[in-house]
Amino acid sequence: MNVRIRPFALPDEEAVVALWDAAGLTRPWNDPRADIRRKLSVQPELFLVAVDVDSVVGSVMAGYDGHRGWLYYLAVAASHRGRGVGRVLVEEAERLLEAMGCPKVQLMVRPDNAGARGFYDALGYEPFDTWSTGRRLIVDSPPSAVD
Repeated sequence: MNVRIRPFALPDEEAVVALWDAAGLTRPWNDPRADIRRKLSVQPELFLVAVDVDSVVGSVMAGYDGHRGWLYYLAVAASHRGRGVGRVLVEEAERLLEAMGCPKVQLMVRPDNAGARGFYDALGYEPFDTWSTGRRLIVDSPPSAVD
């Protein structure tokens, strides 16, 4: 595999958003560009991309709140799935989190995403029952056609 993992850089934005769209990770109520801007203001070193030559083919966004780590926006281009890119992204995010003293990492997968559930099962992630809830503090306006 000739894919290398590195921190996200601003010129990666369009490719990353396109990757997230193609992977079905974006939702109308979340502006992915706003999520990127927010991540770059908090632990930007935990926002990783996988690059093949000059093309972004994967991403993962991680965070650590002092209690546990979280993984978000793990995506791999369809052309690179099954090659270990997702596994390497997760392993690097876990390595960085552990270096920060993070004792545990968690993530959320939508119930209908059987592929992602199988992927994380194979990496040793264990499902557990919780009641997930949330509240939006900042409402993202939909991205304009100009963005």
